[in-house]
Amino acid sequence: MAELIAPTVRLHRSFLAAMTEFAAEGRAGDGTLLGYELDRFSPQWERPDGFAEYIRWVLDQSAEDTARPPGYVPATTLWWVAGEEFLGRVNIRHRLTADLFERGGHIGYDVRASARRRGHATRMLHDSLRVAHRLGIDPALVTCDATNLASRKVIEHNGGTLEDQRGAKLRFWVPTGST
Repeated sequence: MAELIAPTVRLHRSFLAAMTEFAAEGRAGDGTLLGYELDRFSPQWERPDGFAEYIRWVLDQSAEDTARPPGYVPATTLWWVAGEEFLGRVNIRHRLTADLFERGGHIGYDVRASARRRGHATRMLHDSLRVAHRLGIDPALVTCDATNLASRKVIEHNGGTLEDQRGAKLRFWVPTGST
């Protein structure tokens, strides 16, 4: 059974395979955190010491006083794994900037291509709502592209209520205290 865990060097090989899948989809430089990390860190991921440095960076992002890229806020990143297999990841932003309020939301999630259509995103969002609640977020803003029917279903299955559409993004409020 899959579960959310803190990023770990133990999943190095599986993580690399997943990132290869994301890169093949054109995610590098796509304006998301995943795209940023593919651009910035992928050259060092192959080396064990470089991967360990990346893991430290990800874990440090949850601290308020950590240096981070402009426009980024403290965020907790968790990995969705089954045994030794990296299936996806979730990023829980501790607060919203004006841009995150418009189009990014509190929670973003990614499931690797080879693990999609198996309910992972639904369960991953469900479990991340508990974490968001512990961080004092209730309700959580979760967004998706208006054309992404699968993601819309994931959000609605987890109790998301559509507030509106802003540009290409649908904006949902999802309770975190009732999961």
